[in-house]
Amino acid sequence: MENKLNYPLSIDKDTKSESSASQFLRFVLLPDTNLMIGLSQIAAVLKIPFGKIVPVPEMPSWVMGVYNWRGEIVWMIDLGQLLGFTPWYEQSVTASNHKAVVIHPSNQNLKNLTTGELVGLVVSDVQDIEMCHTDNLHSPPASAITPELAPFLRGYWIKDNGEIIVTVDGDSIFAAMPKK
Repeated sequence: MENKLNYPLSIDKDTKSESSASQFLRFVLLPDTNLMIGLSQIAAVLKIPFGKIVPVPEMPSWVMGVYNWRGEIVWMIDLGQLLGFTPWYEQSVTASNHKAVVIHPSNQNLKNLTTGELVGLVVSDVQDIEMCHTDNLHSPPASAITPELAPFLRGYWIKDNGEIIVTVDGDSIFAAMPKK
């Protein structure tokens, strides 16, 4: 049985400005990569006990398997491995649960093309919600990103304190999923 983390996952209409500001959920991939994804694509944040993800044969190595969440099949992927980072199985993990950000496609056409309507992004940690103006997202130079990361990168954001947060595109992740 999953345990939802206590993160507010609805858009706060009072704090959303009239400009191009959007809310993003911030999360971490080991060892120190900060990422975020648009809050509008997030269905849930889950803790999934190890062993509850059922492997599926003949899938790419970054597809960990499937998980039954409230009667729906969620395809669980190792986001770090998909993006070219260290695979989950090679990391020293001390937790007894996977942390997963469950997303749905914003583009309705992707629902019929992929293996399912929900994908769980297995991540190291889930942090908080960030408010970012989309015009503050920068495109990195091609030499600064890996070929694995490039198709999923929406841009990066430099916070006022100098911290850099990479923004990933959920629809690009859905497009990479094995087809039905």
